[in-house]
Amino acid sequence: MESADLAACGALLAERHRRHLMVEPLLSVRFCEVGAAVREVTAAFETTDASGAVALRDGVPVGFVLGAPKSSPLWGPNVWVEAAGLAATDGEVMRDLYAMAAARWVGEGRTAHYVLVPAYDAELVRAWFRLGFGQQHAHGVRPAVRTRAGGELNGLTVRRAVRADIRALAELDLELPRHQGASPTFSSGVVSTLEENLAEWEESFADDGFATFVAEVDGDVLGSAIGCALEKSSTHLSLARLDNAGFLGFAAVFPHARGRGAGRALGAAVIDWAVDSGFDSVVTDWRVTNLLASRTWPTLGFTETFLRLHRTVAT
Repeated sequence: MESADLAACGALLAERHRRHLMVEPLLSVRFCEVGAAVREVTAAFETTDASGAVALRDGVPVGFVLGAPKSSPLWGPNVWVEAAGLAATDGEVMRDLYAMAAARWVGEGRTAHYVLVPAYDAELVRAWFRLGFGQQHAHGVRPAVRTRAGGELNGLTVRRAVRADIRALAELDLELPRHQGASPTFSSGVVSTLEENLAEWEESFADDGFATFVAEVDGDVLGSAIGCALEKSSTHLSLARLDNAGFLGFAAVFPHARGRGAGRALGAAVIDWAVDSGFDSVVTDWRVTNLLASRTWPTLGFTETFLRLHRTVAT
């Protein structure tokens, strides 16, 4: 892929997004404009060590794929194809594109491949499945409409966190990576220490850019959740970043308290906060192998917008 291809690739991306917007109208309309799409492809192309491939039919571009590595050691030697990094007229074109691009990636020793695919396009998703990819993650969105879930549920109360909750919040920060590290997710994420979490909460608790909620029964904190503007997310970028959206960025419940509806109540509290804050929609994401999250968030009305697919090449 070369700089001369960017305009044509941007046009393909704008058309892909236009089709996506017809299915999911909460997405940002601005990326249907070719100039905006070209800027997103250009930014991906200019990412350090980016590479990819373009497919031509009778001299006319009909697809492209563009990926770049991330430096985090959590992902291994990797390449990521983000939301602006692919578009094709049909699935078989995408399979050919990956075949060409992946030869270079694997040759460079980058054997962990990640791709963010529009959830609406079943043909495109199936093309990646037929390349050996499986689904790892989902992005979801719902309108910012009040849940009507206020009050108590089975003795459970949800309220805004206060400074006296800091120790419980720090302990809950440990629970999500612990849960993700267990079966069937087996995530290899780094778990911080309680002391590190306590220090971070003491420093950041007063940050009004984040809304922190806790669920409690008889004064005992069972779980927590955090909401913020989507712009604060480091994973919802480019075409996956909706305009004026709130973000359900974190939720965790202590193991002994699961099954009582605390996670759902906390998620509802963040949604209602987003409504009160004037956001048009609420976004979240989850590991699809996290059985709790992948069942709870869709029941709150979140529908999938993008799927993160993953493949590790054995060499």
